[in-house]
Amino acid sequence: MKDAELGKSRLEAPRPLRRSDLARAVAHDTVEAACAAVGAGQLTVVTSDAAIREVTLSLGARVVADPGAGLNAAVSAGWPDLPDPGGQRVGWAALLGDLPALRPEDLRAALERCGRHPAAFVPDAEGTGTVLLTSTVAPPLPLFGPGSAARHRAAGAVSLELDLPRLRRDVDLAQDLRAALALGAGRHTLLAVRRGA
Repeated sequence: MKDAELGKSRLEAPRPLRRSDLARAVAHDTVEAACAAVGAGQLTVVTSDAAIREVTLSLGARVVADPGAGLNAAVSAGWPDLPDPGGQRVGWAALLGDLPALRPEDLRAALERCGRHPAAFVPDAEGTGTVLLTSTVAPPLPLFGPGSAARHRAAGAVSLELDLPRLRRDVDLAQDLRAALALGAGRHTLLAVRRGA
């Protein structure tokens, strides 16, 4: 999760809401859902944002400092901090931090399906990006960024276009936010948007 003052540069927040406050609210909802899905002890958040760090630690998850070299470097920085998978089907999973409509049951369902393959990913709603990348054998090589679905597929990960719209709805643009709100965004995102209305 990038520093909210720098991230989500294409996302126009409803005025007078600041884009950084909206990004933090979205991240808060994502972290809460992930903790509820897998347990805080299984979660590491990579971030350089002080507010997101505080939220993460308050939930009982771990934080690793974002090295500041982009999303793929951030994901890679989190792998060494993960606990031993201990026989879990999915040993490693990278989840994006901009999924405001995510529900714990969505993530659990996706991880169960991903766990049937040595390497798998769930594309975003448009089918071109990646919201979840997993492996059962070793930390997967993160190839996030525009067009990441094709890169993860080419690297051998199985694409799972699951019927989980709340998981697959990441937020980069105002229209994405509207779609997430229509699906049912989390309470922090809803509160932020209402304050901005």
